[in-house]
Formats: sequence, C-alpha cells, structure tokens
Amino acid sequence: MTREIIGDPIIFADGTRVPISQAVRANGFLFVAGQLGVDADFALTADDIAGQTAQALENLKARLAEGGSTPEHVVKVTAWITDPADFKEFNRVYATVFGAAPPARSTVVSGLLIPGAKVEIEAIAVVP
Repeated sequence: MTREIIGDPIIFADGTRVPISQAVRANGFLFVAGQLGVDADFALTADDIAGQTAQALENLKARLAEGGSTPEHVVKVTAWITDPADFKEFNRVYATVFGAAPPARSTVVSGLLIPGAKVEIEAIAVVP
C-alpha cells in the first residue's frame, strides 16, 4: 500500500503541534481530515453557520487540491454541526459546492473542540 501525508503539520498559535494529518492519500483515495471555518492561524473567520460552513468548504477544497483531487471527486462526507437549528442554512451553503451531484453524507449534531466552532467537514475523495 502506498500512503502519503498531504499538507503542513497543524500548529496552533501557541506552538502546540496537533497529531493530525490534514489529508492522507492512499491507493487512489484522498482522506481529508475535518475542516473547520478557520484561517491559517486557526482563528474562526465567522460567528455564524453560513460563514463558517463557507470557510470550512474553502479549506476542504484547498486540501483536495493539495492531494490532487476536486469536489467533483468526493464520494463521502461526514459533517458535524453544533446546533440542529443550523441544518437548513448549512445545507444551503453546502449545496454551493456539492449541489449538482452530491456525495454520500452523514451529518451529526455534536459539540466541537474549538470554542465557537459551529461546523466541521471531512471527506473521502477519489484521486483521478
């Protein structure tokens, strides 16, 4: 099996290195770790679900590109949201990337580890 780590190590502003790979390419697939609505310094870019979802999707697209894939090649998504009332707005923004032929998806309501985070999105994609 071939296995390649994609992306830079995750290091918080305080210097803490997080033991997570941003993505792993293996046997023709790309496994992208959960993406949040944060910038490169792990600061939230918005307070609302729409803004955080949009940023998380931009981060996801960047990881896909780094691994040689695109949103069109995503076959499975898992998403976590913190408030079920945000589900409709999450779906609206999500559809801007995956609307025409969406991948299989599971969506879970759960707390997230970053204070104020409202959404996290991970994906599995084929590398063409």
